[in-house]
This record gives sequence, structure tokens and C-alpha cells, in this order.
Amino acid sequence: MEILAEILFQVLGWLLEIAGEFLLQIAFEGIADLIGHGAKAGSRQRSGKPMHPPLVAAGYVLLGAAAGAASLWLLPGLFIKSDGLRFANLIITPLLSGAVMAWMGSWRRRHDKNTLRIETLTYGYCFAFSMAVVRFVWGHA
Repeated sequence: MEILAEILFQVLGWLLEIAGEFLLQIAFEGIADLIGHGAKAGSRQRSGKPMHPPLVAAGYVLLGAAAGAASLWLLPGLFIKSDGLRFANLIITPLLSGAVMAWMGSWRRRHDKNTLRIETLTYGYCFAFSMAVVRFVWGHA
């Protein structure tokens, strides 16, 4: 029975570590989303031409990397201690974060509100993945 309790606590600990990284990514994506909506509302569009998607993706990758660096400044180190889980974190949490952003974009469209590209799975994933990579590389150094 004691071994079962140890296994259960270990699994629960891993889930909490991943949840911490996920919530951190969601918080930073939410901040980026709020800033983006504020900037969009406060600026006039120069032309009706949207930006080229690879340029937008590169911008979100850079923003995500900056968010990863800022998060390490605020919260040094990773929540995840296990090497295997740190690798899994590079895939799992950005996908979950991108899905949350896509859900938020879908909700905004259903309610006739303006959306940003970060509110899609692809661009939300770009932001979250680059944030996770920065945290992975420099978070356990």
C-alpha cells in the first residue's frame, strides 16, 4: 500500500509541475493578447493588407522567447525537475496553450469581437513553444 501511495504522489507531483508551466505560459500569452488588443484598438490600420503569415509567426516566436526570458527573471528555474518531463513539456504545454488561445479566439468570433492571430492554435503554439524552449535551455542551467 505504501508503494502505491508513493507512486500516486509522484504522478501528482509531475502533473502539478506541468500545470505550473502551462499556467505560466497561459498567463504570458494572456498578457501578450491584452497588449495586442490594446495596440490594435489604439492604432489605425495603414493598409488593408494583412501581414505575411511567416512574418507574423516569427514575431510571435520572438515575443514568446522574450516572455520566456522575462518569466525566468521573475521565476528563476523550471517548475519541472525531471529530464523526461522537461522534454515532454516542450510538446505538451505549448499544444495546450495554443488550444486555449484557439478556444479564446473562437469565443471572441462567436461574440463578434476582434481577434488577433495569437488567438489561433498555430500562432499560440509558436508563442508558447518558443517560451518553453527558452525556459528549457536556460531554466536549468
